[in-house]
Amino acid sequence: MRAVVCHRSELTVEELPELTPGRGQVLVRVLRSGICGSDLHVRHHAQLTHDTISEVGYHDFMTPDDRVVLGHEFVGEVVAYGPKTRSRWQAGTRVVSLPVLGTDGGVQMTGLTPKAGGGYAEYVLVSEAMTMEVPDGVSLDHAAMTEPLAVAWHAVRKGHLGRKDTAVVIGCGPIGLAVILLLKASGVKRVIASDPSPGRRNLARRCRADVVIDPARESPWHEFVDDKRYLTDAVSYLRLGLTTMERLRRLPKVPWWRAFQAAEVAGALPKGPVVFECVGVPGIIEQISTQAPMLSRIVIVGVCMEPDTFRPVMAVNKEHEFRFAFGYDPAEFRQVLMWLADGTLDPSPLHTGTVGLDGVAAAFDQLGDPEKHAKILIDPTAE
Repeated sequence: MRAVVCHRSELTVEELPELTPGRGQVLVRVLRSGICGSDLHVRHHAQLTHDTISEVGYHDFMTPDDRVVLGHEFVGEVVAYGPKTRSRWQAGTRVVSLPVLGTDGGVQMTGLTPKAGGGYAEYVLVSEAMTMEVPDGVSLDHAAMTEPLAVAWHAVRKGHLGRKDTAVVIGCGPIGLAVILLLKASGVKRVIASDPSPGRRNLARRCRADVVIDPARESPWHEFVDDKRYLTDAVSYLRLGLTTMERLRRLPKVPWWRAFQAAEVAGALPKGPVVFECVGVPGIIEQISTQAPMLSRIVIVGVCMEPDTFRPVMAVNKEHEFRFAFGYDPAEFRQVLMWLADGTLDPSPLHTGTVGLDGVAAAFDQLGDPEKHAKILIDPTAE
């Protein structure tokens, strides 16, 4: 089969041996595969990523010297089954799969290890247990984006937003745009998006962000300064606390502390916005912690490949809450697929180009320009 192989940061199209499905596996003919930001990173930072992931227990992640077929976002059609499978779908059935392959040597990360080639190829192996049929009416292009949208849905769920909460998305690359889509799909009424790129700001609008900010011209935090629902510094926090206690003390026959407890249970106490960091460069966490209002919940979605620092004392004084998001679970993956099927999710703004296998190397270069592309899909069947 033809496939794109990554070796020492070079991407080349090669002829590889045919794949044979093993125990519990399904052979799938790839119809579309997405180029992920993680693929762009790992092309040049494979050793750093390998060393980090080895520390958390996975030792088969690719290194620069490995020959790896990338691609963990894909949709395809069933071709054949290996032993110990239920053969759940007929040949030709369109499916998507979580990129986790069960093998005799253990569980492998599809498209990120030489032990489980990915979707930049004519064929890919998947675990039957992790595979789902694509509902009728979902296009190949949309189905191919199930995986990155599941990443965004997991991050949004980490934020624990109510519909009336305000979300701030810093960075409108593919994952930031996906977060905006999932925030709106889940019913969040106010989403502020910030990115220095005019092209990405335009895509953020198409993804239904309510306010789109150019950080070179204005601050995404500006409206919180004059909004009485939000506290911007510790002094205002203490002042509000004293004022609130004085008012509560005046209530007849109600202990002020009990009224304070009731207000907390009812969600009536002040709280900050939920911030999604989708940039992944050194310094961005410190910048957000310094500028964001008090009591903000900050979800780190961007993958920073380098060591970084921030001032804990700033976060402590503002009582910021940090949460880090990685991956998704099967239920989140399926939820996204159902939303694609019923029209709740329309990822069309993300899709800015399609190439064949021979165009993958050039597509990687083009994705470095934020004004040109967001998400490029690969069609291995194209000439």
